[in-house]
Amino acid sequence: MSVILGVDIGTSGTKTIAVRFPTGEVIAEASASYPCHHPKPLWSEQDPADWWRATLKTIRQAVKKAGCKPADVKAIGLSGQMHGSVFLDKKDEVVRPALLWNDQRTAAECEEIEQRAGGRKRLIKMVANPALTGFQAPKILWLRNNEPKNFDKTASVLLPKDYIRLKLTGERASEVSDASGTLLLDVAKRRWSKPLLSKLELDPGLLPPVVESHEVTGHLTAEVAKKVGLTTDCVVVGGAGDCAAGAVGNGVVKRGVVATSLGTSGVVFCHSDAPEVDPEGRLHTFCHAVDGKWHMMGVTLSAAGSFQWFADTLCETEKKAAKKSGKSVFETLVAEAATTAAGAQGLFFLPYLTGERTPHADPLARGAFVGLTLSHGRGEMVRSVLEGVTYSLRDCLDIMQELGVGVREVRATGGGAKSPFWRQLQADVFGKKVCNMAADEGPAYGVALLGAVGAGEFKNVTEACDATVSTVAETKPTAKTKKFYDRAMPVYQGLYRSLKEDYRAIAALAE
Repeated sequence: MSVILGVDIGTSGTKTIAVRFPTGEVIAEASASYPCHHPKPLWSEQDPADWWRATLKTIRQAVKKAGCKPADVKAIGLSGQMHGSVFLDKKDEVVRPALLWNDQRTAAECEEIEQRAGGRKRLIKMVANPALTGFQAPKILWLRNNEPKNFDKTASVLLPKDYIRLKLTGERASEVSDASGTLLLDVAKRRWSKPLLSKLELDPGLLPPVVESHEVTGHLTAEVAKKVGLTTDCVVVGGAGDCAAGAVGNGVVKRGVVATSLGTSGVVFCHSDAPEVDPEGRLHTFCHAVDGKWHMMGVTLSAAGSFQWFADTLCETEKKAAKKSGKSVFETLVAEAATTAAGAQGLFFLPYLTGERTPHADPLARGAFVGLTLSHGRGEMVRSVLEGVTYSLRDCLDIMQELGVGVREVRATGGGAKSPFWRQLQADVFGKKVCNMAADEGPAYGVALLGAVGAGEFKNVTEACDATVSTVAETKPTAKTKKFYDRAMPVYQGLYRSLKEDYRAIAALAE
């Protein structure tokens, strides 16, 4: 028996699964949570030590639950939240808390990057993407501009999962899918962009070597192997950023298949055989975790996160009642939403609670309910939240189709995909059939597949997916409801344009 571990260092917690190969059966899983800190408006930070403690804990638990021998575990694949910046000194000690993907403090640095690069179009030509506040490069410049003493201490900068790699193996490395989200990778050539690093006056030595996602980057150190109950023969492969890892885990490794993910953020992801670039920079063009392939991706920053906010802020009584009954508060709220009509009686929700990425790239955008009346109850409010998030995903999908991406089917993943109501809502808003997966273990499963390739269980990633990934059901759009959402979509899109300048005035008042 060969067992591969998939470890996903997420924003709210770390999840580790144990997968038996060649069948691809998940035989154990474990998870551990940790906090996210917001010391100032627009700031989002975490302590990398929390990720490390959670990684050790969940690996130990997953191995114990799997009941396998230490030597059975051949490889570990790493996934993680993208774009985050872990600043390390010469002794590999953390200099300051890590800045996360949803941190929005770097608007000035994004402008600086575009200016130094010679303009937005020139920047996109170099690294396939515009400068966005979530990316890693603006965070490095922010540290240089605002915390110069900490910048002077910094000897290396790693992405979240790559920090865990360093702790597991003692080796520095990144891989192409996650490195694409730094804004420092020449995405077309799959290597660091020396021209941009030069223009930004950044030492290339700050960055680790970059490899393909299935490649072996090291072995467990003796100390770590002892702590987690494994052997030093266990290898750690490159892995992938959480979006690319989730796509691999759901078989999105060929053209025509699109994945949507409804986690804290929302993602629309499509495979590409060549580096196709949106000239307006609305979509990300990144390297795929499939060797020699790419992907396009649209991101909405507060997807299921908007639903979580609503439940946490406005439904405390229902949360307590659900806990007593052993149910999820989300089940209760979705059931209420399902009793209301499409369009929530004219109520719209803009899910810009942490700014927005696609298509607006606007860190100052804010969430809003628009159209509230005395006739609206909680059911309509919940429905409008779910509809608003789904409209934001359609924003991404529409751009992909505008650029010529054919879409045969949408594969729904993430927590939101577990809801039949939300899957039907996606089908109706997108006007596409939406499939759910036989096993939806998210990014952890995808990097377990990458680990299996690295360990020699499969020749390549596509073969691994063909052998292990399948869909179990599909949801087709309802014609009448689809027509309604086609009419409502332009209204939703117009609301951002109407409020754009007001968002700036609001932000100025909050300073």
